[in-house]
Amino acid sequence: MKINKEKTIDKLFSLSFRSFFVLLRAECDNSAVTALSLFELNSLVRQTIERTLNREYWVEAELSECRESRGHCYMELIQYEATNATQRVPIARAQAKCWRTQWLMLQPMFERATGQRLHAGMKVRLKVYAQFHEAFGFSWIVTDIDPTYTLGDMARRRQEIIAQLKAEGIFDMQKSLELPLCCLNIAVISSATAAGYGDFVNQLADSPFAFRIQLFPATMQGDQVEQSIIAALNNIYKSVERLELSVERYDCVVIIRGGGATADLSGFDTLALAENVAQFPLPIITGIGHDRDESILDMVSHTCVKTPTAAAAFLIAHAQAVLDAIDDAQDRIARHTRLKLTAYTSQLAALSSILPQLFSKLKTRHEARLDALTSRLSSSIRQRIISDNGKLDNIKTRLPIVIDRRLLTEKHRLQLLEEKARSLDPDLLLQRGYSITLKDGKAVKDAQSLTSGDILETRLANGHVTSIVQ
Repeated sequence: MKINKEKTIDKLFSLSFRSFFVLLRAECDNSAVTALSLFELNSLVRQTIERTLNREYWVEAELSECRESRGHCYMELIQYEATNATQRVPIARAQAKCWRTQWLMLQPMFERATGQRLHAGMKVRLKVYAQFHEAFGFSWIVTDIDPTYTLGDMARRRQEIIAQLKAEGIFDMQKSLELPLCCLNIAVISSATAAGYGDFVNQLADSPFAFRIQLFPATMQGDQVEQSIIAALNNIYKSVERLELSVERYDCVVIIRGGGATADLSGFDTLALAENVAQFPLPIITGIGHDRDESILDMVSHTCVKTPTAAAAFLIAHAQAVLDAIDDAQDRIARHTRLKLTAYTSQLAALSSILPQLFSKLKTRHEARLDALTSRLSSSIRQRIISDNGKLDNIKTRLPIVIDRRLLTEKHRLQLLEEKARSLDPDLLLQRGYSITLKDGKAVKDAQSLTSGDILETRLANGHVTSIVQ
């Protein structure tokens, strides 16, 4: 029987502990003087629980803790009040255990179905029965797990993350990047000791291409996958910034994980990791070694392959395709060049055969034209000489008259200038009673420019006077 309603569970607990308190009150009434020992009291609790909660129940809860010890699995169940997305208030907690004999069957079944290990934060549906031990207290004993419930919750969370990435407009951002033609400088995010990384490196080393590989170590399984890969991406981004002007910058990033259990893949389905990969400026190729549905990391990456060796094969095939394209272009250029050379050779041979005839015709034509031009040139020269001789005779006739007229004009102009210069002669001014005062050979025009002790020379019509300024 499946009971998944919280009210029903609360009612069962209420009935159980009500019976317990009824029995406890009865015992106390019958023995007013003698007190119960703790073991006797706990035994009474155990008997009450065994009588009232004597069957198995299906319970839905979230794991706040999950650990294994000596083959047993110990869980802490928690239920939160659905208040809002940012604040969750726990309203119920309980301890649960799955004993080794049962856990050896349930663990592989659950991991095969979900592709993940049980971990904190996962929602589960467990089949449990109540157990109370006098020394260890109360706990729920797990006898079965329903993986379909967890799968549904995982699918819902995946769809929520995908929807958020699309709403942010970054889901297909990696797909818009172009893989460089010469994709030889590779930044690899992987565990340094992983066999898949070794296979990846060896396969590239055995190829005919000079790949250069730089490892950025990261944890590729467990709870640290998200933080470790994001840290590696940040280190790659910082190194790209330092090498921005260098030819050694990376062409792409490869995230690989070889082997390992499929249950360790939950770290590749997180929002933070998907956002970092989707917005990374270099193309990212993933090969995280699993055959189940694509992880969110695979969906947002530039290219997704199944395994590290497939990632190496993809890079080799890309380089080979570029090399084949170059070889094909080289062949086409050579073929086109040969065709052009053949055509030009044929044209040259044809021109060589007709060139003498064309040259003879052209020579005859140009010789006739040259003779015509020579005749016209001689006639033009004779006519020009006759014309210029007539102009020259005319000039000879007019030239004396023009010269006499010009000489008379310039002579009159010279007389005017002479009279004007004579009127401006300083000696005339001196003869009229004026004088000129000089300082250092220059006329003094402003008394403010003189200072005490300056020597002045005053020129008069007859002689000059030297004075000192006091």
